[in-house]
Amino acid sequence: MLKIYGLKNCDTCRKAIKALDGAELVDVRADGVSDAVLKAGYEKFGAAFANTRSTTWRNLSDVEREKPVLELLRKHPALMKRPLIERDGVLYLGWGQDTQAALM
Repeated sequence: MLKIYGLKNCDTCRKAIKALDGAELVDVRADGVSDAVLKAGYEKFGAAFANTRSTTWRNLSDVEREKPVLELLRKHPALMKRPLIERDGVLYLGWGQDTQAALM
């Protein structure tokens, strides 16, 4: 099973979906992300799991930015760097050449 956690309007997520036949998109805004996936992503990718260059991040107050990453991701799933791709229990973050090589 191949799942892509992202946003349906995200260009990078759309590229990944197009390239990966049979992938299921989980829209993090509409569908949410399970706590287990968030924890696993944070354990594997650490601080890189949150997209601190996003509009969502820029709109957070300084007080909110100080909160733990997992708490922020639960409250603002669009803050997650994307796409987060899960294949056979293995997670990949982003759609860079390393991820593309591993999945194609």
